[in-house]
Amino acid sequence: MSVFDLRNVRVRSGEEHREGVDVAVAPIVLGGERYVAVPEEIPSELAVTRASTGWVFTLRLGVRLHGPCMRCLADAVVDQALDLREYHATSPDSDELTTPYLTDDRLDLSTWARDSLVLALPDKILCRLDCAGLCPVCGKDLNLEPHEHGRAEPDPRWAALEDLKGRLTNR
Repeated sequence: MSVFDLRNVRVRSGEEHREGVDVAVAPIVLGGERYVAVPEEIPSELAVTRASTGWVFTLRLGVRLHGPCMRCLADAVVDQALDLREYHATSPDSDELTTPYLTDDRLDLSTWARDSLVLALPDKILCRLDCAGLCPVCGKDLNLEPHEHGRAEPDPRWAALEDLKGRLTNR
């Protein structure tokens, strides 16, 4: 877990403190599948600005996430550039003016980066944009072995509907 201690920052209102930090990003589980940041400790740039009414935090990092493709289960890689910003008021009137990542002058960089990464991920993590997935009949990877199965015999319980369909389309 990467934490930045604000007690070590000596800035006045309007001044900024910049520092290179390594942010540890814990594995993410989506749909029962595990996605891991490589490397686990990501070089990042943190900027802490003292405003007249509080603190402004900026974190920039690039994350490479590895895990299974959601269609074919092959290895998928997602590169995500994050440019994050949070504000924390010195005397907040409401919870909207505080950040949940700051507790006792300690900024939790790992949780902040992980939460933001999860929100920035695409809907489907794929090995490639045109991933064909797995065959629903035999389970083979359609990217490696594109194939089709012959038409399956219809269930005899649907025969009456098939007969009705035939009569209606022949009119």
